Amino acid sequence: MIRAVIFDLDDTLYPSSKLAREARWNAIRAMVEAGLDVDMTEEELYEELMGVVKEYGSNHPRHFDLLLKRVGVDPDPKLVAAAVVAYHDTKLAYLKPYPDVIPTLLWLKEKGLRLGVVTSGIPVKQWEKLIRLGIHHFFDDVVISEDVGVEKPNPRIFKIAVSRLGVAPSEALYVGDRPDRDVRGANRAGLVTVRVRQGKYRDLKPEREEDIPDFEIRRLRELKGVVERLLSGDSGENE
Repeated sequence: MIRAVIFDLDDTLYPSSKLAREARWNAIRAMVEAGLDVDMTEEELYEELMGVVKEYGSNHPRHFDLLLKRVGVDPDPKLVAAAVVAYHDTKLAYLKPYPDVIPTLLWLKEKGLRLGVVTSGIPVKQWEKLIRLGIHHFFDDVVISEDVGVEKPNPRIFKIAVSRLGVAPSEALYVGDRPDRDVRGANRAGLVTVRVRQGKYRDLKPEREEDIPDFEIRRLRELKGVVERLLSGDSGENE
Protein backbone atom coordinates (compact mmCIF):
# COMPACT_ATOMS: atom_id res chain seq x y z
CA MET A 1 0.00 0.00 0.00
CA ILE A 2 1.36 3.41 -0.98
CA ARG A 3 1.41 5.93 1.87
CA ALA A 4 3.71 8.61 0.46
CA VAL A 5 4.66 10.21 -2.85
CA ILE A 6 8.07 11.87 -3.19
CA PHE A 7 9.05 14.13 -6.07
CA ASP A 8 12.16 15.32 -7.80
CA LEU A 9 12.01 19.11 -8.35
CA ASP A 10 13.82 20.27 -11.50
CA ASP A 11 12.08 19.30 -14.76
CA THR A 12 9.60 17.24 -12.76
CA LEU A 13 7.53 19.96 -11.07
CA TYR A 14 8.54 22.88 -13.31
CA PRO A 15 10.41 23.31 -16.64
CA SER A 16 13.89 23.83 -15.22
CA SER A 17 15.83 23.24 -18.44
CA LYS A 18 13.68 25.64 -20.45
CA LEU A 19 14.04 28.28 -17.74
CA ALA A 20 17.83 27.99 -17.64
CA ARG A 21 18.16 28.03 -21.41
CA GLU A 22 15.98 31.11 -21.91
CA ALA A 23 17.52 32.96 -18.96
CA ARG A 24 21.06 32.41 -20.27
CA TRP A 25 20.10 33.47 -23.80
CA ASN A 26 18.51 36.66 -22.50
CA ALA A 27 21.57 37.36 -20.36
CA ILE A 28 23.79 37.15 -23.46
CA ARG A 29 21.50 39.47 -25.41
CA ALA A 30 21.46 41.95 -22.51
CA MET A 31 25.26 42.02 -22.35
CA VAL A 32 25.47 42.74 -26.08
CA GLU A 33 22.86 45.51 -25.79
CA ALA A 34 24.77 46.97 -22.83
CA GLY A 35 27.90 47.32 -24.93
CA LEU A 36 29.74 43.99 -25.02
CA ASP A 37 31.93 44.42 -28.09
CA VAL A 38 33.57 41.21 -29.25
CA ASP A 39 33.93 39.62 -32.65
CA MET A 40 31.51 36.83 -31.80
CA THR A 41 27.88 36.04 -32.54
CA GLU A 42 25.31 35.66 -29.77
CA GLU A 43 25.28 31.94 -30.53
CA GLU A 44 29.05 31.75 -29.99
CA LEU A 45 28.79 33.72 -26.76
CA TYR A 46 26.07 31.36 -25.55
CA GLU A 47 28.29 28.36 -26.26
CA GLU A 48 31.11 30.01 -24.30
CA LEU A 49 28.73 30.61 -21.40
CA MET A 50 27.68 26.96 -21.46
CA GLY A 51 31.36 26.04 -21.35
CA VAL A 52 31.70 28.10 -18.18
CA VAL A 53 28.64 26.40 -16.66
CA LYS A 54 30.01 22.96 -17.51
CA GLU A 55 33.45 23.75 -16.09
CA TYR A 56 32.39 25.51 -12.89
CA GLY A 57 28.95 24.03 -12.24
CA SER A 58 25.50 25.56 -12.53
CA ASN A 59 25.59 27.01 -9.01
CA HIS A 60 28.78 29.04 -9.40
CA PRO A 61 27.98 32.68 -8.45
CA ARG A 62 30.11 34.42 -11.13
CA HIS A 63 29.29 32.84 -14.47
CA PHE A 64 29.15 36.17 -16.29
CA ASP A 65 32.47 37.46 -14.92
CA LEU A 66 34.07 34.20 -16.01
CA LEU A 67 32.46 34.48 -19.44
CA LEU A 68 33.96 37.93 -19.98
CA LYS A 69 37.41 36.67 -19.03
CA ARG A 70 36.93 33.69 -21.34
CA VAL A 71 36.23 35.96 -24.34
CA GLY A 72 39.08 38.33 -23.51
CA VAL A 73 37.14 41.18 -21.90
CA ASP A 74 38.00 42.68 -18.53
CA PRO A 75 35.10 42.13 -16.07
CA ASP A 76 32.77 45.13 -16.40
CA PRO A 77 30.18 45.70 -13.65
CA LYS A 78 27.74 47.23 -16.14
CA LEU A 79 27.85 44.20 -18.43
CA VAL A 80 27.62 41.74 -15.56
CA ALA A 81 24.71 43.65 -14.01
CA ALA A 82 22.86 43.68 -17.33
CA ALA A 83 23.27 39.91 -17.58
CA VAL A 84 22.20 39.32 -13.99
CA VAL A 85 19.06 41.46 -14.33
CA ALA A 86 18.05 39.77 -17.59
CA TYR A 87 18.74 36.34 -16.13
CA HIS A 88 16.63 36.91 -13.02
CA ASP A 89 13.81 38.67 -14.88
CA THR A 90 13.55 35.68 -17.20
CA LYS A 91 13.80 33.28 -14.28
CA LEU A 92 10.83 34.92 -12.56
CA ALA A 93 8.81 34.79 -15.77
CA TYR A 94 9.46 31.08 -16.34
CA LEU A 95 9.49 29.84 -12.74
CA LYS A 96 5.98 28.42 -12.83
CA PRO A 97 4.85 24.86 -12.12
CA TYR A 98 3.74 22.67 -14.98
CA PRO A 99 -0.03 23.22 -15.42
CA ASP A 100 -1.00 19.84 -13.95
CA VAL A 101 1.24 20.03 -10.85
CA ILE A 102 -1.05 21.82 -8.39
CA PRO A 103 -4.20 19.81 -9.31
CA THR A 104 -2.18 16.60 -8.93
CA LEU A 105 -0.74 17.63 -5.56
CA LEU A 106 -4.22 18.60 -4.32
CA TRP A 107 -5.59 15.22 -5.42
CA LEU A 108 -2.78 13.35 -3.67
CA LYS A 109 -3.41 15.31 -0.48
CA GLU A 110 -7.12 14.49 -0.68
CA LYS A 111 -6.12 10.82 -0.83
CA GLY A 112 -4.38 11.26 2.53
CA LEU A 113 -0.89 10.62 1.18
CA ARG A 114 2.20 12.20 2.68
CA LEU A 115 4.21 14.23 0.17
CA GLY A 116 7.91 14.92 -0.02
CA VAL A 117 10.69 16.21 -2.24
CA VAL A 118 14.19 14.85 -2.84
CA THR A 119 16.35 17.26 -4.79
CA SER A 120 20.01 18.03 -5.39
CA GLY A 121 21.42 21.51 -4.97
CA ILE A 122 21.96 24.42 -2.61
CA PRO A 123 19.23 24.55 0.07
CA VAL A 124 18.43 28.26 -0.24
CA LYS A 125 18.12 28.00 -4.03
CA GLN A 126 15.94 24.90 -3.94
CA TRP A 127 13.69 26.40 -1.26
CA GLU A 128 13.45 29.61 -3.28
CA LYS A 129 12.18 27.58 -6.22
CA LEU A 130 9.57 25.77 -4.13
CA ILE A 131 8.36 29.01 -2.56
CA ARG A 132 8.25 30.98 -5.82
CA LEU A 133 6.43 28.06 -7.45
CA GLY A 134 3.83 28.39 -4.69
CA ILE A 135 3.92 24.68 -3.81
CA HIS A 136 6.15 24.49 -0.72
CA HIS A 137 3.17 24.15 1.62
CA PHE A 138 2.09 20.88 -0.03
CA PHE A 139 5.11 18.95 1.21
CA ASP A 140 5.49 17.27 4.59
CA ASP A 141 9.26 17.12 4.17
CA VAL A 142 11.95 18.32 1.75
CA VAL A 143 15.35 16.61 1.52
CA ILE A 144 18.10 18.61 -0.22
CA SER A 145 21.44 17.00 -1.01
CA GLU A 146 23.65 19.68 0.53
CA ASP A 147 21.69 19.47 3.79
CA VAL A 148 22.21 15.73 4.18
CA GLY A 149 25.64 15.34 2.57
CA VAL A 150 24.64 12.88 -0.13
CA GLU A 151 23.34 13.25 -3.70
CA LYS A 152 21.23 11.21 -6.07
CA PRO A 153 21.59 8.43 -7.17
CA ASN A 154 22.99 7.38 -3.79
CA PRO A 155 20.12 5.40 -2.23
CA ARG A 156 20.82 6.94 1.17
CA ILE A 157 19.14 10.23 0.25
CA PHE A 158 15.93 8.36 -0.59
CA LYS A 159 16.11 6.34 2.61
CA ILE A 160 16.47 9.57 4.58
CA ALA A 161 13.34 10.89 2.87
CA VAL A 162 11.14 7.88 3.63
CA SER A 163 12.41 7.75 7.20
CA ARG A 164 11.50 11.38 7.75
CA LEU A 165 8.07 10.78 6.25
CA GLY A 166 7.54 7.81 8.57
CA VAL A 167 6.99 5.20 5.87
CA ALA A 168 8.83 2.13 4.60
CA PRO A 169 10.57 2.36 1.19
CA SER A 170 8.04 -0.04 -0.33
CA GLU A 171 5.25 2.30 0.82
CA ALA A 172 6.68 5.28 -1.07
CA LEU A 173 6.41 6.28 -4.70
CA TYR A 174 9.22 8.37 -6.19
CA VAL A 175 8.57 10.53 -9.26
CA GLY A 176 11.46 11.94 -11.29
CA ASP A 177 12.59 12.65 -14.84
CA ARG A 178 16.10 11.14 -14.97
CA PRO A 179 16.63 7.38 -15.26
CA ASP A 180 20.30 7.63 -14.23
CA ARG A 181 19.74 9.64 -11.05
CA ASP A 182 16.11 9.56 -9.98
CA VAL A 183 15.04 6.08 -11.04
CA ARG A 184 18.37 4.39 -10.30
CA GLY A 185 18.68 5.81 -6.80
CA ALA A 186 15.06 5.22 -5.81
CA ASN A 187 15.12 1.67 -7.19
CA ARG A 188 18.26 0.94 -5.17
CA ALA A 189 16.52 2.24 -2.05
CA GLY A 190 13.48 0.01 -2.61
CA LEU A 191 10.91 2.65 -3.54
CA VAL A 192 8.29 2.26 -6.25
CA THR A 193 9.50 4.38 -9.17
CA VAL A 194 7.77 6.54 -11.75
CA ARG A 195 9.61 8.27 -14.56
CA VAL A 196 7.91 11.34 -16.03
CA ARG A 197 9.25 11.85 -19.55
CA GLN A 198 9.39 15.61 -19.86
CA GLY A 199 12.12 18.24 -19.88
CA LYS A 200 15.73 17.96 -21.02
CA TYR A 201 16.12 14.25 -20.25
CA ARG A 202 12.82 12.99 -21.65
CA ASP A 203 14.56 10.92 -24.34
CA LEU A 204 17.47 9.70 -22.21
CA LYS A 205 17.63 5.92 -22.40
CA PRO A 206 18.26 3.73 -19.33
CA GLU A 207 21.88 2.60 -19.12
CA ARG A 208 21.29 -0.21 -16.64
CA GLU A 209 18.47 -2.46 -15.57
CA GLU A 210 18.16 -0.49 -12.33
CA ASP A 211 17.40 2.63 -14.41
CA ILE A 212 14.10 1.13 -15.59
CA PRO A 213 11.12 2.52 -13.65
CA ASP A 214 8.15 0.57 -12.41
CA PHE A 215 5.91 3.03 -14.25
CA GLU A 216 6.43 5.60 -16.97
CA ILE A 217 4.25 8.63 -17.70
CA ARG A 218 4.49 11.65 -19.99
CA ARG A 219 2.58 14.19 -17.92
CA LEU A 220 2.25 14.51 -14.17
CA ARG A 221 -1.54 14.29 -14.36
CA GLU A 222 -1.09 10.65 -15.41
CA LEU A 223 0.26 9.97 -11.91
CA LYS A 224 -3.32 9.74 -10.65
CA GLY A 225 -3.87 6.54 -12.61
CA VAL A 226 -0.67 5.02 -11.24
CA VAL A 227 -1.57 5.88 -7.65
CA GLU A 228 -5.12 4.56 -8.02
CA ARG A 229 -3.75 1.24 -9.29
CA LEU A 230 -1.29 0.99 -6.42
CA LEU A 231 -3.92 1.88 -3.84
CA SER A 232 -6.10 -0.88 -5.28
CA GLY A 233 -3.23 -3.36 -4.92
CA ASP A 234 -2.30 -3.63 -8.62
CA SER A 235 1.50 -3.34 -8.94
CA GLY A 236 1.48 -3.05 -12.74
CA GLU A 237 5.27 -3.11 -12.88
CA ASN A 238 7.33 -1.75 -15.78
CA GLU A 239 4.43 -0.22 -17.70
